[in-house]
Amino acid sequence: MPGKGLITRNRTTLAFAGGLAAVVLLMAACGGSSGGAVAIPAGGGSGAMEMPAGGASAPASNVPAHTDHVQITNFAFAPAVVTVAAGATVTWTNEDTTQHDVFAPPVGLQSPVLNQNESYAHTFLSPGTYTYICSIHPFMHGTVVVTSG
Repeated sequence: MPGKGLITRNRTTLAFAGGLAAVVLLMAACGGSSGGAVAIPAGGGSGAMEMPAGGASAPASNVPAHTDHVQITNFAFAPAVVTVAAGATVTWTNEDTTQHDVFAPPVGLQSPVLNQNESYAHTFLSPGTYTYICSIHPFMHGTVVVTSG
């Protein structure tokens, strides 16, 4: 059958490429040899943003934390997801040497630019899920989950 060798070679090449992709993904999930991982925002990235020299630490956990304080450190909001009761005030503190902000205008979050050790606080009155970013570094994402009590 003409072309049979080509079909077998193509299947072998595809199997090898699939296996190689799995190894690369596994190494990335484990941090590879650099000891850290780089998060890429959903929908891709513009390519214009660069991480600090030496790479970033592993992304903050998305497991909701019951706290009213968020640290901005290593180009991430930590914890990335916080849960508070309605009426609680959440405070963000910039612990990086780089400027950051907290930005989600539709829900009233629009901090000034925060230098190192500066803070911003916002009181959440209504239950809901509020997502925000750092507008200076849009790959930085966070969420505040507000419960009814």
